[in-house]
Amino acid sequence: MPAINSTQTPTQKDSAQRPSPLTPKEWDQQFPGVLDAIAIMAGAANVIMQLARLPVGHGVVESRVESGALFKHPIKRARTTITYLGIVWLGTAEEKQLYRAAVNGAHRQVHSTEQSKVKYNAFDPELQMWVAACLYWGIVDTNQKLGYRMSPSQRQAFYRLGSQLGTTLQVKADMWPADEDAFERYWQQGLAKMEIDETTRDFFNRLIDLEFLHPILSKLFGPVNRFMTIGFLPPAFRDELCVAWDSGKQRKFERLMSVIRSVNCATPRVLRQLPFYYVMWDFRRRVSKGVPLV
Repeated sequence: MPAINSTQTPTQKDSAQRPSPLTPKEWDQQFPGVLDAIAIMAGAANVIMQLARLPVGHGVVESRVESGALFKHPIKRARTTITYLGIVWLGTAEEKQLYRAAVNGAHRQVHSTEQSKVKYNAFDPELQMWVAACLYWGIVDTNQKLGYRMSPSQRQAFYRLGSQLGTTLQVKADMWPADEDAFERYWQQGLAKMEIDETTRDFFNRLIDLEFLHPILSKLFGPVNRFMTIGFLPPAFRDELCVAWDSGKQRKFERLMSVIRSVNCATPRVLRQLPFYYVMWDFRRRVSKGVPLV
């Protein structure tokens, strides 16, 4: 461990204590498939999982951050989310600090008011921990559905890195469960706190049906997105969302995933990871030009 000069700033100290992030190629060697762009198809399901805690869901639905509203700026919202994942996995300590500050600026506007039915605050570490846990669970689940299998040692190493999904924001390192068994206990406790009300259910259905797109695109691609989104949701979330799913639909989903796996495996690594290359290039360009990051 390198020595830390007492004159260093907190950001410099943070950088000195952390190893350099893995490159996209190293990610594919050590944790195959984690950065594959095709995993984005499970994004809507993961958003539902995150927002299935009422304070998180109402915080997003009622958010006063107009520039980050999904139904007004869908491309910008998607870019912000993918950039966050890119910074978590590929960013340096300094880049994480920069993006944390930018996201915090938006989050300061996300808090409940006297008129809110549900109390929430975007700076609540417990709620951010739930969001990070959903991201981690979703990444592992989608990775498996794409046919990748990590060894026990790979899973342990990736689990340790997974804490950055929360610590890049307000989650403290000691809040991340100590190991995968502890995470599973946390996950089950989190499921018990899950609740979808009329407000969030309506938001989720509009999200699943792609109503933020042009009506023609929504009509064309909405049914496919609905099927895939529900397929990626764990049973408990399907039940809470009140959507139908049976063994026939499950078999159809698995057949479709088999085709997707074959196509993805035949795709060169750089193309599989292209969105992460792009968002990191775009992030660094924005930093150099002093353009807002979110």
